Amino acid sequence: MILNLPSLKNKVAIVTGSSRGIGKAIAIQLAKSGASVIVTARTESPTDNVPGSIQETCLEIERTGGIAIPVVCNVRDEHSIINLVTQTLNTCGKIDILVNNAGIGNYQSFTNTSLKQWDLMLDINLRAPIILMQNVLPVMIKQQSGSIINVSSHAATNIFSSTLSSDTSDEVKIIGQSYGASKAAIERLSWGLAAEVGEYNISINVLKPLKPVLTEGFVAQRPDGDYSSWSTPDAMAKATTILAAQEKADGFSGTIYTAEELLAIYKNLT
Repeated sequence: MILNLPSLKNKVAIVTGSSRGIGKAIAIQLAKSGASVIVTARTESPTDNVPGSIQETCLEIERTGGIAIPVVCNVRDEHSIINLVTQTLNTCGKIDILVNNAGIGNYQSFTNTSLKQWDLMLDINLRAPIILMQNVLPVMIKQQSGSIINVSSHAATNIFSSTLSSDTSDEVKIIGQSYGASKAAIERLSWGLAAEVGEYNISINVLKPLKPVLTEGFVAQRPDGDYSSWSTPDAMAKATTILAAQEKADGFSGTIYTAEELLAIYKNLT
């Protein structure tokens, strides 16, 4: 689908988890549309297990003339998140867009998921976006503008069966209760918070892919997997740009869309 995406010139965006996968694609697309992008993740340098780093994302953005600033951030650490916001303000003076993309999956059954795994899931998928929004919203309220996009998943409202629970077996099992619960929580929070801060001209939306998205992380975990029916991060990147470009909260706000749905709506409007 060829779309004339809106301009993000003079906008400043933070994209968490942008060293690889969906986050990297979002960061690159926002920069192509004119935004200065704070590329942030824990991974400053690539590892043997999973490729990608914030430095590599920044280099890819800069090669096409975009503006990218790498900031290392561990979203499980409140002080690291505060430092991310502080560095962004010190460097750019404002924050127009926040994309809470950093996330972690869990492919175990409920009975095989430890409390430690639950803590990790909720820390990254729910607690981190909460802390980020706690620190970014006062900035946006002062600016009287801003757009927050929280990345979710169909796991929030669907039960999933998969072979991903095992590295050796092709047996299909029902999995992902902790992941689904964390994403359901961020959807409810986004919906309510959008109503709460709408008076300050701030939009908050949830975006998720229609189908599983093929990323470096999945390939590293199951290099022999059949990903023929999976999608690419492209639709998520373009849909995020549409939501990020809103100048007023009376457009899309408090919504939960798949990327494909939003792109179809935008195509009909333009």
